[in-house]
Amino acid sequence: QVQPVESGGGSVQAGASLRLTCAPSTYTLSWRCMGWFHQAPGKERDGIAGIYTSGGTTYYSDSAKDRFTISHNLGKNEVYLHMTNLKPEDTGMYYCATAPPDQCSGLWARDFTSWGQGTQVTVSS
Repeated sequence: QVQPVESGGGSVQAGASLRLTCAPSTYTLSWRCMGWFHQAPGKERDGIAGIYTSGGTTYYSDSAKDRFTISHNLGKNEVYLHMTNLKPEDTGMYYCATAPPDQCSGLWARDFTSWGQGTQVTVSS
């Protein structure tokens, strides 16, 4: 199956900003939970942000809530993760996936499906 495509990653210095984009092509965003996940090298995948697309309710991990913002554009069928003040610990792969709306707030990877290929973010000090 065609997976959502993540883009926008890159190599940046600490303190920089990036905007990641998730673009699913086989389903529309309406009435879904969409989540962003971070996987550092050698670590498990951690949920960092989620959004319920019909209503706009957002959810964040403690580590993400002060610096990252999740948003979406239904007309473009895209979900975004705006990341500011990036730190070396933000380095890793970033993935987006979808979940039933009632599983959105927990940001547990096991609740999400249809994972993309990911986009790499590298932050140097």
